[in-house]
Amino acid sequence: MTQFLAAFAVFVALHSVPAVPAVRARLVSRLGHGTYIAAYSAASLVAVAWLFYAAFMLDYLELWPAAAWQGWITFTAAPVGLFFVLAGLFSRNPFSTTARRGGGEPGAVVNITRHPVLWGFLLWAIGHIPPNGDLRSLALFGGFAVFTIGSMAMIERRSRKLHGEQWASRTRSTSIVPFVAIASGRARLRLDRMIALALIADLVVTVWLLAGGHAWLFSAAPLLFLSAF
Repeated sequence: MTQFLAAFAVFVALHSVPAVPAVRARLVSRLGHGTYIAAYSAASLVAVAWLFYAAFMLDYLELWPAAAWQGWITFTAAPVGLFFVLAGLFSRNPFSTTARRGGGEPGAVVNITRHPVLWGFLLWAIGHIPPNGDLRSLALFGGFAVFTIGSMAMIERRSRKLHGEQWASRTRSTSIVPFVAIASGRARLRLDRMIALALIADLVVTVWLLAGGHAWLFSAAPLLFLSAF
């Protein structure tokens, strides 16, 4: 458990860097935007790999039995979550996490939610909890979910302060909860190049994971989960 907590602490500390504008700006200034993104992405992958390794090293303690219906939650939530992550990273977004820089009009995904990347990770994390009914999986995916919700709240506070009196007008056509602004008529559902690219990438990655990629990465075959019941 000590290694797991240490890995999670490193993960949280590393992913707090983009939420501190002064620290992020200093790193970008010294490294350049492209080098910063590459270095940060590599460090994030290492931190996530260590976190998963530490979780797998914990003793297995079953909390609830596995059932086929639980897998369908993952099959639904994970691809949707991956789409939100990809669309959010590809699109300009002045309100939340993105890999794009510069000004310009926010991407179409921002009409759905101003926190697409964080919602994507939240859906992915929550979707993996039901079919993994053991303590270590609950600690891992539940920890991801709590961290994501906390990050969303922190970024909201930072963005409100940054945009000041213009916050209400700038966020009129978006919402925290997905599709709320669209359902209320404050925004319209639209398609842009980045959403199309995210949909294509989501399909390719999902097919690869179901065809053996997930088993190769995590030693767990999703389709076998359903055939076992």
